[in-house]
Amino acid sequence: QVQLVESGGGLVQAGGSLRLSCAASGRTFSRNVMAWFRQAPGKEREFVAAVNWSGASTKGRFTISMDNAKNTVYLQMNSLKPEDTAVYYCAAVLNSQRIRITPREYDYWGQGTQVTVSS
Repeated sequence: QVQLVESGGGLVQAGGSLRLSCAASGRTFSRNVMAWFRQAPGKEREFVAAVNWSGASTKGRFTISMDNAKNTVYLQMNSLKPEDTAVYYCAAVLNSQRIRITPREYDYWGQGTQVTVSS
């Protein structure tokens, strides 16, 4: 069993920054793919970014990184906009290096952390 615990969410003004963290514990392996998704009220869960154990990652508005030694993944979010308001979820799949972008491809999920961006 793997546990994922997110932290770092909160309330920020538009244009501000936040860094989310997700710590994995339990039955973890050295070669994982970890990702961030988000879900706003009334909307489907949306892919944000993913990274694998070798450092390969998706490119987008936010920067994802992984510290393998700490089994922790980070999401650096800059220039936040009100439309970024959502619950942000961490997800993981073990023993893989293939980047996945759909929720159903991930086996483990955190409980989510709320990010609210005010205008």
